Amino acid sequence: MVDVADKLACFRAITGLEDPDLCTEILQAHGWDLELAISSFTSSNENADSTANSDSEPRDSLNRTESASGSSHVAASSPGLAWKLVTLPISVISGSLGLVSGAFGLGLWAAGGVLSYSLGILGLDSGRGGESSARLVSVSAPASEAMDFVAAFERVYGTTRPNFVGEGFMDALQRSRNAFKLLFVYLHSPDHPETPVFCERTLCSEVMSAFLNENFVAWGGNIRASEGFKMSNSLKASRFPFCAVVMPATNQRIALLQQIEGPKSPEEMLTILQRVHEESAPVLVAARLDAEERRNSMRLREEQDAAYREALEADQARERQRREEQERLEREAAEAEQKRKEEEEARERAAREAAEKEAARARMWQEKAMSLGDEPEKGPNVTQVLVRFPTGERKERRFHCTATIQSLYDYVDSLGCLEVEDYNLVSNFPRVAYGPEKRSLTLKEAGLHPQGSLFVELN
Repeated sequence: MVDVADKLACFRAITGLEDPDLCTEILQAHGWDLELAISSFTSSNENADSTANSDSEPRDSLNRTESASGSSHVAASSPGLAWKLVTLPISVISGSLGLVSGAFGLGLWAAGGVLSYSLGILGLDSGRGGESSARLVSVSAPASEAMDFVAAFERVYGTTRPNFVGEGFMDALQRSRNAFKLLFVYLHSPDHPETPVFCERTLCSEVMSAFLNENFVAWGGNIRASEGFKMSNSLKASRFPFCAVVMPATNQRIALLQQIEGPKSPEEMLTILQRVHEESAPVLVAARLDAEERRNSMRLREEQDAAYREALEADQARERQRREEQERLEREAAEAEQKRKEEEEARERAAREAAEKEAARARMWQEKAMSLGDEPEKGPNVTQVLVRFPTGERKERRFHCTATIQSLYDYVDSLGCLEVEDYNLVSNFPRVAYGPEKRSLTLKEAGLHPQGSLFVELN
């Protein structure tokens, strides 16, 4: 919604009043209804000047002829434009594209203070911003009618003519908005007797065609066709030939800046259109500059956003890399700590197992030493045994001749001189290995009595 300051600025720009207090009083008296206040103000001025101007300026006063329905045209004091709001029928809107229910970028036509700002052309609802940048899509029926009109007009009047666009009225209106130009509307009545002369001598004159093509977007419609007929009703065309200059307004309405009814010479038409173009030029230029500024601002914001996103992504990448590096170091530290603990546990376990094994061997040695009993004294039934170890060490002991070879193994084990348990006792001459199969033999049976010499052979 347009706020109080915007309404006040627009009212001053359109009416030409400079006193802000007076403008405020007028708007307050009309409940801050901008259209009602402007209509009331300009109607009072028109009534005051109608007697003086009715004869002296019948055509140069923007052709303010009233339609049969009594609709009032609003004449603005200089330097404002003469205008009124025209509500388009829903069939024109829906049949072409569904008019500017939000601002499609025309927003800056408000910069000149003539129309768009006060009429809410810019005042888009934020929820509809997505529609504002969308290009209007024409529908085949209105476009087909427009192309048929252009083709028929060219067949009759030649190629020196206004460049009427071959698209529906709403698309033409959007085209004028995008080009920052006013829309020149021509309603063609083929049965009117003055139509051929007006088209040949005025509308299709080289000067008029060149001026329209350079400064306006032109749209023409045959009143026999659907859209041309609807537009003639909306613009309340009462005389033909009929021309108008319009611009987009809010919602389903257009702003009628100039209405030209009846035959006109090229000079008269050119004078009227030049004046309208000159009066609207500041608004259009301001709109174009503002659009460029908005585009530049948008481009700058996009570049800033892109730079911000790039910097943010770089920061995120660095943070992610730092976090990954920290996680890697923490993981490696945890793995190293785990490995250290496992190695320490393995060492402790190995030491414990070695101690247990050593204790078991010590117990075994002790048990085997005890199983040998006391060493017997020398005698005829006593065998003297000498055992040599791989280290060169020698051990000697006496056994009963009835003792078994196993007793010799027990004796060697009880000494604790060997780190291994897998060994054999072997005699040299003759070489005899006393393996497991011979351990049950007595010393005497093994031929070791009365004395024997054995050495330890590691397996």
